[in-house]
Amino acid sequence: MSWAEIRGSGAYAGRWVAVDNCKYDAKTAEPVEGTIIDVDDDLVELCTRIKQGEKQHCAILFCEDSEETAGPSSTHRVKVPDYSPTTH
Repeated sequence: MSWAEIRGSGAYAGRWVAVDNCKYDAKTAEPVEGTIIDVDDDLVELCTRIKQGEKQHCAILFCEDSEETAGPSSTHRVKVPDYSPTTH
């Protein structure tokens, strides 16, 4: 899907979206398209599922409500930390 289609869909508005094969515009660094692999309102829950799954190298982007953004898409990129829990 294109990022414009994702942002235009009410299903993703105000939610965190995990996107595989994400392509970015070379000039603006804004997402252009990708394949949605998971979605959640809670970033921690989404990151936990991504860490447990096979698709660990994906982009996680926040899809703002289309009414909240008047101009180009506003994105927040998240890097899922690579850590192992330690026992004390």
